[in-house]
Amino acid sequence: MKQQLSDYGIVLDHIPKKCDNTSAINLSKNPVLHSRTKHIEIRHHFLRGHVLKGDCVLEFVDTKNQLADIFTKPLPKDSFYTIRRELGILDASDLDKWFVLCFDVLWLCFDTLISILLSKLVVLIWLSWMTLSDIL
Repeated sequence: MKQQLSDYGIVLDHIPKKCDNTSAINLSKNPVLHSRTKHIEIRHHFLRGHVLKGDCVLEFVDTKNQLADIFTKPLPKDSFYTIRRELGILDASDLDKWFVLCFDVLWLCFDTLISILLSKLVVLIWLSWMTLSDIL
């Protein structure tokens, strides 16, 4: 992940990872194996190794502020709307407002284009009238 971020020009000393499980955070910081952790397979100690090396750091986030919940579990309506707003995802009413704004901008552009074309048409008619009056 660090390499991919550095490819985009983002250099971080450590990658912050948000977690709502204090036991998991404590296990990642403590290198001593407890009797309760002996059932964890070696491949799951990958994150703890990176935390000890300083590549990443686990930060506590309250369960109600956990943005990943929208992808992993059914949520009450209020929580769903709050997380969706924090992620920057639009709802239908926002799309309606955006559509009205786009329509207004397009109408303004169309109105300006018509005004320009009409003024050019008036100039062409005037020039052709002047040319005809000179000939006659």
